[in-house]
Amino acid sequence: MEMHEGEGGNHSGGRALALKIKKDGHYWPTMMADCETFAAKCEACQCHGPMRHVPPELLNTVTAPYPFMRWAMDAIGPLSASKSKKYVLVLTDYFTKWVEAESFTRIQSLDVTNFIWKNIICRHGLPYEIVTDNGTQFTSMITRRFLSNWQIRLSTLTPRYPQGNGQAEATNKSIVDGLKKRLGRRKGAWADHLDGVLWSYRTTPRRSTGQSPFSLAYGLEAFATAEAGVPTLRRTMMVDNPELNDKMLIDHNDLAEELRDKALVRVQHYQDAAARYYNKTVRQRRFNKGDLVL
Repeated sequence: MEMHEGEGGNHSGGRALALKIKKDGHYWPTMMADCETFAAKCEACQCHGPMRHVPPELLNTVTAPYPFMRWAMDAIGPLSASKSKKYVLVLTDYFTKWVEAESFTRIQSLDVTNFIWKNIICRHGLPYEIVTDNGTQFTSMITRRFLSNWQIRLSTLTPRYPQGNGQAEATNKSIVDGLKKRLGRRKGAWADHLDGVLWSYRTTPRRSTGQSPFSLAYGLEAFATAEAGVPTLRRTMMVDNPELNDKMLIDHNDLAEELRDKALVRVQHYQDAAARYYNKTVRQRRFNKGDLVL
Protein backbone atom coordinates (compact mmCIF):
# COMPACT_ATOMS: atom_id res chain seq x y z
CA MET A 1 0.00 0.00 0.00
CA GLU A 2 2.84 2.41 0.80
CA MET A 3 4.44 1.78 -2.59
CA HIS A 4 1.15 2.33 -4.42
CA GLU A 5 -0.54 5.25 -2.66
CA GLY A 6 1.87 6.35 0.06
CA GLU A 7 4.15 9.39 0.13
CA GLY A 8 6.37 7.96 -2.57
CA GLY A 9 3.65 6.16 -4.51
CA ASN A 10 2.18 7.25 -7.85
CA HIS A 11 -0.78 4.83 -8.18
CA SER A 12 1.06 2.80 -10.79
CA GLY A 13 -0.45 -0.28 -12.41
CA GLY A 14 0.05 -3.84 -11.28
CA ARG A 15 3.08 -4.69 -13.41
CA ALA A 16 4.86 -1.36 -12.75
CA LEU A 17 4.12 -1.68 -9.02
CA ALA A 18 5.60 -5.18 -8.91
CA LEU A 19 8.77 -4.06 -10.73
CA LYS A 20 9.10 -1.10 -8.37
CA ILE A 21 8.83 -3.35 -5.29
CA LYS A 22 11.32 -5.81 -6.76
CA LYS A 23 13.76 -2.99 -7.53
CA ASP A 24 13.64 -1.94 -3.86
CA GLY A 25 14.78 -5.43 -2.87
CA HIS A 26 11.51 -7.15 -1.92
CA TYR A 27 10.18 -10.35 -3.48
CA TRP A 28 7.61 -13.13 -2.96
CA PRO A 29 6.38 -15.80 -5.42
CA THR A 30 2.91 -14.31 -6.13
CA MET A 31 4.10 -10.71 -6.24
CA MET A 32 2.90 -9.97 -9.80
CA ALA A 33 -0.61 -11.35 -9.27
CA ASP A 34 -0.99 -9.68 -5.88
CA CYS A 35 0.06 -6.29 -7.25
CA GLU A 36 -2.39 -6.52 -10.16
CA THR A 37 -5.21 -7.47 -7.79
CA PHE A 38 -4.36 -4.63 -5.40
CA ALA A 39 -4.12 -2.02 -8.17
CA ALA A 40 -7.42 -3.14 -9.68
CA LYS A 41 -9.21 -2.51 -6.37
CA CYS A 42 -7.80 0.99 -5.85
CA GLU A 43 -10.75 3.42 -5.89
CA ALA A 44 -8.64 6.46 -6.82
CA CYS A 45 -7.22 4.63 -9.86
CA GLN A 46 -10.72 3.75 -11.03
CA CYS A 47 -12.09 7.26 -10.51
CA HIS A 48 -9.29 9.08 -12.30
CA GLY A 49 -8.16 6.45 -14.79
CA PRO A 50 -8.50 6.98 -18.56
CA MET A 51 -11.83 6.23 -20.17
CA ARG A 52 -12.00 2.97 -22.11
CA HIS A 53 -13.22 3.52 -25.67
CA VAL A 54 -12.75 -0.10 -26.70
CA PRO A 55 -16.20 -1.67 -27.27
CA PRO A 56 -17.04 -4.38 -24.73
CA GLU A 57 -19.73 -6.16 -26.78
CA LEU A 58 -20.02 -7.52 -30.30
CA LEU A 59 -21.95 -5.41 -32.81
CA ASN A 60 -25.53 -6.61 -33.38
CA THR A 61 -26.96 -5.50 -36.74
CA VAL A 62 -30.67 -5.06 -37.47
CA THR A 63 -32.14 -5.76 -40.92
CA ALA A 64 -35.73 -5.03 -41.92
CA PRO A 65 -37.08 -7.64 -44.39
CA TYR A 66 -39.48 -5.28 -46.23
CA PRO A 67 -40.03 -1.52 -46.69
CA PHE A 68 -41.59 0.63 -43.97
CA MET A 69 -41.60 -2.18 -41.39
CA ARG A 70 -39.12 -0.70 -38.88
CA TRP A 71 -38.45 3.03 -38.33
CA ALA A 72 -35.74 4.82 -36.36
CA MET A 73 -36.99 7.92 -34.51
CA ASP A 74 -34.89 10.74 -33.11
CA ALA A 75 -34.86 14.50 -32.59
CA ILE A 76 -32.34 17.11 -33.74
CA GLY A 77 -31.81 20.31 -31.81
CA PRO A 78 -31.88 22.84 -30.46
CA LEU A 79 -30.82 24.63 -33.65
CA SER A 80 -30.69 28.34 -34.43
CA ALA A 81 -34.21 29.74 -34.17
CA SER A 82 -35.97 29.87 -37.55
CA LYS A 83 -39.55 31.20 -37.47
CA SER A 84 -39.57 30.11 -33.82
CA LYS A 85 -38.67 26.56 -34.95
CA LYS A 86 -35.74 25.04 -33.05
CA TYR A 87 -36.13 21.24 -33.29
CA VAL A 88 -36.52 18.61 -36.00
CA LEU A 89 -38.33 15.30 -35.51
CA VAL A 90 -36.85 12.64 -37.83
CA LEU A 91 -38.03 9.11 -38.68
CA THR A 92 -35.97 6.89 -41.01
CA ASP A 93 -37.04 3.61 -42.57
CA TYR A 94 -34.45 0.87 -42.02
CA PHE A 95 -35.04 -0.79 -45.42
CA THR A 96 -35.41 2.00 -47.98
CA LYS A 97 -33.66 4.73 -45.89
CA TRP A 98 -36.68 6.95 -46.60
CA VAL A 99 -36.79 9.96 -44.26
CA GLU A 100 -39.77 11.83 -42.87
CA ALA A 101 -38.93 15.01 -40.93
CA GLU A 102 -40.67 18.16 -39.69
CA SER A 103 -39.60 21.24 -37.74
CA PHE A 104 -41.13 22.16 -34.37
CA THR A 105 -40.85 24.89 -31.79
CA ARG A 106 -40.63 22.16 -29.16
CA ILE A 107 -41.32 18.46 -29.42
CA GLN A 108 -43.94 17.10 -27.04
CA SER A 109 -45.76 13.78 -26.89
CA LEU A 110 -48.77 15.02 -28.89
CA ASP A 111 -46.41 16.31 -31.58
CA VAL A 112 -44.83 12.87 -31.82
CA THR A 113 -48.14 11.00 -32.09
CA ASN A 114 -49.55 13.46 -34.64
CA PHE A 115 -46.38 13.19 -36.70
CA ILE A 116 -46.49 9.37 -36.68
CA TRP A 117 -50.15 9.39 -37.69
CA LYS A 118 -49.79 11.95 -40.47
CA ASN A 119 -46.38 11.12 -41.93
CA ILE A 120 -45.98 7.39 -41.23
CA ILE A 121 -49.33 5.61 -40.87
CA CYS A 122 -51.33 7.67 -43.38
CA ARG A 123 -48.50 7.61 -45.98
CA HIS A 124 -46.74 4.30 -45.56
CA GLY A 125 -49.09 2.10 -43.55
CA LEU A 126 -48.76 0.62 -40.08
CA PRO A 127 -45.15 -0.16 -39.14
CA TYR A 128 -44.19 -3.15 -37.01
CA GLU A 129 -41.66 -1.36 -34.82
CA ILE A 130 -40.26 2.08 -33.98
CA VAL A 131 -36.78 2.28 -32.43
CA THR A 132 -35.91 5.38 -30.40
CA ASP A 133 -33.95 6.65 -27.42
CA ASN A 134 -35.33 7.31 -23.94
CA GLY A 135 -36.53 10.87 -24.57
CA THR A 136 -39.53 11.70 -22.40
CA GLN A 137 -41.64 12.70 -25.42
CA PHE A 138 -40.93 9.27 -27.00
CA THR A 139 -41.55 7.14 -23.90
CA SER A 140 -44.43 9.02 -22.25
CA MET A 141 -47.77 7.36 -21.52
CA ILE A 142 -49.40 9.35 -24.34
CA THR A 143 -46.97 8.00 -26.93
CA ARG A 144 -47.03 4.46 -25.53
CA ARG A 145 -50.84 4.41 -25.45
CA PHE A 146 -51.04 5.66 -29.04
CA LEU A 147 -48.59 3.03 -30.32
CA SER A 148 -50.28 0.31 -28.27
CA ASN A 149 -53.67 1.14 -29.80
CA TRP A 150 -52.19 0.60 -33.27
CA GLN A 151 -50.18 -2.44 -32.10
CA ILE A 152 -46.85 -0.78 -32.98
CA ARG A 153 -43.89 -2.05 -31.01
CA LEU A 154 -41.78 0.62 -29.27
CA SER A 155 -38.14 -0.38 -28.72
CA THR A 156 -36.00 1.92 -26.59
CA LEU A 157 -32.22 1.95 -26.38
CA THR A 158 -30.22 1.47 -23.22
CA PRO A 159 -29.68 4.74 -21.29
CA ARG A 160 -25.99 3.80 -21.04
CA TYR A 161 -25.50 4.19 -24.80
CA PRO A 162 -28.35 6.13 -26.49
CA GLN A 163 -26.22 6.55 -29.65
CA GLY A 164 -26.71 2.85 -30.38
CA ASN A 165 -29.43 3.67 -32.91
CA GLY A 166 -26.94 4.08 -35.73
CA GLN A 167 -29.56 4.57 -38.44
CA ALA A 168 -31.05 7.61 -36.72
CA GLU A 169 -27.63 9.08 -35.97
CA ALA A 170 -26.50 8.69 -39.59
CA THR A 171 -29.65 10.38 -40.88
CA ASN A 172 -29.33 13.25 -38.40
CA LYS A 173 -25.76 13.84 -39.53
CA SER A 174 -26.77 13.90 -43.22
CA ILE A 175 -29.62 16.37 -42.60
CA VAL A 176 -27.49 18.74 -40.50
CA ASP A 177 -24.65 18.60 -43.04
CA GLY A 178 -27.10 19.33 -45.87
CA LEU A 179 -28.49 22.35 -44.05
CA LYS A 180 -25.02 23.68 -43.29
CA LYS A 181 -23.90 23.42 -46.91
CA ARG A 182 -27.05 25.12 -48.21
CA LEU A 183 -27.11 27.95 -45.68
CA GLY A 184 -23.51 28.81 -44.90
CA ARG A 185 -23.69 31.64 -42.38
CA ARG A 186 -27.46 32.12 -42.79
CA LYS A 187 -28.24 29.52 -40.14
CA GLY A 188 -31.49 31.12 -39.07
CA ALA A 189 -33.31 30.12 -42.30
CA TRP A 190 -32.83 26.36 -41.94
CA ALA A 191 -36.57 25.60 -41.60
CA ASP A 192 -37.23 27.00 -45.10
CA HIS A 193 -34.62 24.67 -46.62
CA LEU A 194 -35.53 21.48 -44.74
CA ASP A 195 -37.83 20.20 -47.50
CA GLY A 196 -35.11 20.69 -50.11
CA VAL A 197 -32.61 18.77 -48.00
CA LEU A 198 -35.12 15.93 -47.56
CA TRP A 199 -35.77 15.82 -51.32
CA SER A 200 -32.07 15.59 -52.11
CA TYR A 201 -31.62 12.86 -49.46
CA ARG A 202 -34.53 10.81 -50.81
CA THR A 203 -33.30 10.95 -54.41
CA THR A 204 -29.60 10.26 -53.72
CA PRO A 205 -28.39 6.63 -53.83
CA ARG A 206 -27.30 5.38 -50.41
CA ARG A 207 -24.07 3.42 -50.06
CA SER A 208 -25.66 0.58 -48.07
CA THR A 209 -28.41 -0.18 -50.61
CA GLY A 210 -26.89 1.10 -53.86
CA GLN A 211 -30.27 2.69 -54.66
CA SER A 212 -32.04 5.89 -53.75
CA PRO A 213 -34.81 5.75 -51.12
CA PHE A 214 -37.27 7.04 -53.74
CA SER A 215 -36.57 4.17 -56.15
CA LEU A 216 -36.90 1.54 -53.43
CA ALA A 217 -40.17 3.06 -52.25
CA TYR A 218 -41.84 3.65 -55.64
CA GLY A 219 -40.01 1.35 -58.05
CA LEU A 220 -38.45 4.05 -60.26
CA GLU A 221 -36.39 7.19 -59.93
CA ALA A 222 -38.02 10.58 -59.46
CA PHE A 223 -37.85 13.25 -62.13
CA ALA A 224 -34.96 15.55 -61.30
CA THR A 225 -35.43 19.30 -61.28
CA ALA A 226 -32.70 19.57 -63.92
CA GLU A 227 -34.98 17.74 -66.40
CA ALA A 228 -37.19 20.82 -66.60
CA GLY A 229 -34.48 22.71 -68.49
CA VAL A 230 -32.83 19.79 -70.31
CA PRO A 231 -35.49 17.10 -70.95
CA THR A 232 -34.30 13.50 -70.82
CA LEU A 233 -35.53 10.59 -72.92
CA ARG A 234 -37.93 9.48 -70.21
CA ARG A 235 -39.56 12.90 -69.89
CA THR A 236 -39.79 13.33 -73.68
CA MET A 237 -41.36 9.89 -74.08
CA MET A 238 -43.91 10.64 -71.35
CA VAL A 239 -45.18 13.62 -73.39
CA ASP A 240 -44.82 12.33 -76.97
CA ASN A 241 -45.73 8.65 -76.55
CA PRO A 242 -48.00 8.07 -73.53
CA GLU A 243 -48.72 4.42 -74.43
CA LEU A 244 -45.06 3.46 -74.51
CA ASN A 245 -44.52 5.42 -71.31
CA ASP A 246 -47.29 3.44 -69.58
CA LYS A 247 -45.65 0.18 -70.69
CA MET A 248 -42.31 1.31 -69.25
CA LEU A 249 -43.99 2.14 -65.93
CA ILE A 250 -45.55 -1.34 -65.80
CA ASP A 251 -42.12 -2.89 -66.47
CA HIS A 252 -40.64 -0.82 -63.66
CA ASN A 253 -43.34 -2.02 -61.26
CA ASP A 254 -42.62 -5.64 -62.20
CA LEU A 255 -38.92 -5.14 -61.43
CA ALA A 256 -39.51 -3.31 -58.14
CA GLU A 257 -39.45 -6.50 -56.04
CA GLU A 258 -36.23 -7.67 -57.67
CA LEU A 259 -34.70 -4.25 -56.99
CA ARG A 260 -35.67 -4.50 -53.32
CA ASP A 261 -34.31 -8.05 -53.03
CA LYS A 262 -30.95 -6.91 -54.41
CA ALA A 263 -30.93 -3.97 -52.01
CA LEU A 264 -31.68 -6.29 -49.06
CA VAL A 265 -28.76 -8.57 -49.97
CA ARG A 266 -26.47 -5.58 -50.37
CA VAL A 267 -27.52 -4.18 -46.98
CA GLN A 268 -26.81 -7.51 -45.30
CA HIS A 269 -23.33 -7.70 -46.88
CA TYR A 270 -22.69 -4.07 -45.91
CA GLN A 271 -23.71 -4.73 -42.30
CA ASP A 272 -21.61 -7.91 -42.13
CA ALA A 273 -18.55 -5.98 -43.31
CA ALA A 274 -19.19 -3.22 -40.77
CA ALA A 275 -19.64 -5.79 -37.99
CA ARG A 276 -16.37 -7.56 -38.88
CA TYR A 277 -14.49 -4.25 -38.77
CA TYR A 278 -16.13 -3.27 -35.47
CA ASN A 279 -15.62 -6.65 -33.79
CA LYS A 280 -11.87 -6.58 -34.39
CA THR A 281 -11.48 -4.07 -31.55
CA VAL A 282 -13.94 -5.67 -29.12
CA ARG A 283 -12.58 -6.63 -25.70
CA GLN A 284 -15.39 -8.39 -23.93
CA ARG A 285 -15.79 -7.77 -20.20
CA ARG A 286 -17.93 -10.04 -18.07
CA PHE A 287 -19.16 -9.35 -14.54
CA ASN A 288 -20.50 -11.94 -12.15
CA LYS A 289 -23.09 -11.49 -9.45
CA GLY A 290 -21.47 -9.88 -6.42
CA ASP A 291 -18.64 -8.15 -8.30
CA LEU A 292 -17.97 -4.56 -7.21
CA VAL A 293 -18.09 -2.21 -10.22
CA LEU A 294 -17.38 1.50 -9.84
